[in-house]
Amino acid sequence: MSTSSQTPHLWEIDHPYYCEPGNFYKTGQHTEFDSWQQFVDETLFATGDPDLNLLFRWDWHKPGHHDWDGPEQLLLFFVLQRKSFNCSVQIAVTEADEPAVRAWLAERAKTVTAIWAPIALPEPEKPWLPRGGHDATCAYVSGMTTRCTCATEGGAR
Repeated sequence: MSTSSQTPHLWEIDHPYYCEPGNFYKTGQHTEFDSWQQFVDETLFATGDPDLNLLFRWDWHKPGHHDWDGPEQLLLFFVLQRKSFNCSVQIAVTEADEPAVRAWLAERAKTVTAIWAPIALPEPEKPWLPRGGHDATCAYVSGMTTRCTCATEGGAR
């Protein structure tokens, strides 16, 4: 597990479903790079306009995680918005690449966030933390709610 319980390593994240590399309608839309540095040095996907080459998904595959037994790799999935098609990139990576990859992904996340910002989801309700003990019927203790329902705490708040 990562050093911080709040932030898992990129290879520890198991995204729902999967994305097939390449493009169903056109062959040759999947490019492989031997290293993160090669990707950064040789392609505008790394340094170009994040709106034109919109990153919509990434998957870090590492042997021993999420039933993956192939080589360690980072898959990046893009929509080329002005051309109306998708493509993918496969990069051989190591654990040492994680800080640079994470920083790059964080920058690309800003683009996707800006697209969805007009219909942003409401903030989740913050739990009210009770001051004392709970009785056995308290919904807070059972996990049914984020609010204390104990008679001793004055009921739902």
